[in-house]
Amino acid sequence: MKKLLILLILAAVGIGAYLYYYKVRTAPEYSLMQAYKAINDHDPATFERYVDVNSVTGSLVDEVAKNGSALGVLNPGGMAMTGALRLLKPQLTQAARKEVQRYIETGSVEAAAAAAPNRLVNVSMLGLAGKVVGENSKFQGIAYSREEGEQALVGLEFTQPRYDTTMVLEVQMRKRGDYWQATEITNTGAILQHVARMEKRRLVGGK
Repeated sequence: MKKLLILLILAAVGIGAYLYYYKVRTAPEYSLMQAYKAINDHDPATFERYVDVNSVTGSLVDEVAKNGSALGVLNPGGMAMTGALRLLKPQLTQAARKEVQRYIETGSVEAAAAAAPNRLVNVSMLGLAGKVVGENSKFQGIAYSREEGEQALVGLEFTQPRYDTTMVLEVQMRKRGDYWQATEITNTGAILQHVARMEKRRLVGGK
């Protein structure tokens, strides 16, 4: 009887552990962790399994086009014409994807920028992301995670040492069977405007 009880307890623990592991593996956060691991492993194919690069970069181009004033502050010397950005969205999206792929392959922002085709509008998505998040930024953790049917929103918190603050990138994800795929950063426009305001204050303050 005692042996049977022990076996039942072990079986229950094993089933519980499996269910927990399965839930973790099928959670949106796990898919983002796999995307991050793919960057470290220089594995573009795996990265694109967990990140819809065309969708993410396309939405980024849209938000950059809507926030031309912020782009002028963060990208001095670059053209910030919203009309031109919208007209050139296919080319900019393709250029951004090439930048991302090359960056994952090499780990080098310089190599990524060199790999992007020549563009009429001087906007590098990786360069802009570096100014928004910051070269010395560190990932702080998951601020929140909400699943709503086949979609989820995950808030990723980063430090922004340049302005002595933190910021949260909100990633929209879609369920793809037993994993999730990032499709958009939903608060890009708000972050661009916020960082542009902080950059103006920094320049005025001479820091």
